Amino acid sequence: MKLSKNNDKFASYYRAIEYLESLGNIGGGYQKTDLKSHPRPEMYLERMQDFLDLLGNPERGSKYIHITGTAGKGSVAATVHNELVKAGKRSGLFTSPFTVSTIEKIQVGDKYIDPLVFADITESIKPQIDEMIKRGRHGAPSYFEMMLAIAFIYFEKEECEYVVLEVGLGGRYDATNIIKDPLVTAITNISLDHTQILGSRTTDIAFDKAGIIKNGSQFFTTEADGRILEIFQTACEEVGAGFHPILVAGLEYDARNRILAGHICESLGIVRSAGEIGVSPSLPARFEIMERQPLVAIDGAHNPSKIESTIQNLTRQRYKELSVIIAISADKDWKTMMRMVVPLASAIYVTKFSTPNRPSVDMELLFEEAGRYASDKCSVYLNPDPVKAFHEARETLTLDDALLVVGSFYLAGDIRALYCSEEKILEQRNSCVREVSHAH
Repeated sequence: MKLSKNNDKFASYYRAIEYLESLGNIGGGYQKTDLKSHPRPEMYLERMQDFLDLLGNPERGSKYIHITGTAGKGSVAATVHNELVKAGKRSGLFTSPFTVSTIEKIQVGDKYIDPLVFADITESIKPQIDEMIKRGRHGAPSYFEMMLAIAFIYFEKEECEYVVLEVGLGGRYDATNIIKDPLVTAITNISLDHTQILGSRTTDIAFDKAGIIKNGSQFFTTEADGRILEIFQTACEEVGAGFHPILVAGLEYDARNRILAGHICESLGIVRSAGEIGVSPSLPARFEIMERQPLVAIDGAHNPSKIESTIQNLTRQRYKELSVIIAISADKDWKTMMRMVVPLASAIYVTKFSTPNRPSVDMELLFEEAGRYASDKCSVYLNPDPVKAFHEARETLTLDDALLVVGSFYLAGDIRALYCSEEKILEQRNSCVREVSHAH
């Protein structure tokens, strides 16, 4: 994410982010890239545990709710956290992707971590990071591992009774899986995503995600595939976890997520029944409506099952013509996503995102793919600058039209920053955006 240097108040925060990101150049098995070929993938958990041991084990002492799944895990995590807060509990929330500012990943109650506290914690753990770099048996902790450690330290500092953890990637060897005895574990659903890391079959992915199921936890899922449920049930039996499959046939994604969150909250004793859960909290870039006339929605959906949810959300909106701005990470199932999205649109703006070290699909390939599915009345444009593509698309809309920004959280972040800058998020410590007439 691009950093602004014009705000002295948050200078220490920006320096902390630059420091954490700069460590990406250090070798020694730095990032988790290919679990399939790694001879000892458990080393990722060992490295995280070694790091936390050096930090005095800030992960101990809270009651954990651990959530994974191909789609919807962020929404379920946020809903459970929201209900805990409403019930008067001191709850922390750690989520995986952010859109505009890193602090979106770490929250206590209804506020993100204070950016200056984030900077202080980062400063305080530099000796332990140096120790890991010099003498750690598995090299330097990854960016994600350092971010999770900062979250644990903050949750301990804030005396959180509960912590809701969203898995970063997969489950079994994800850094969040170092927690020993979660109260609740949950898997929303399983479909193909991160196949180059987790495997090319849904059963491979299910086995990896089932690694979060722990002894004594109550396990919930809204997955319906019998083969996958068998994997989950076996995992529960092996460790002595309660197995609770939830029937959600015929329900839309949002309803499934809400019911799953409801069952988790019921098991925690903070609601009397799963059906009590109301509307899920609005999350940045999860079909987030920024404007109404014309309709402008931003969605970080980046795999086919998430796109399916996006399309369901679109069907609930009223509009004449739909324009779409799209960029997709190179490691995603971009052909399927294009096949799903393009036929809905009367104009497609193919672009790429600006995040360094995150390659997006070559624009010429997306342009070509869009041409395969575009109707005769659909125009396809190519613009390498996502912000310029947004303004170009936005200017063509009538009040009755709609514009959807979709395909990647990185693209979502580039466009969402037009409505809510990083400085504003750091200042208010939330991502709330009032629907506006136009982004600047």
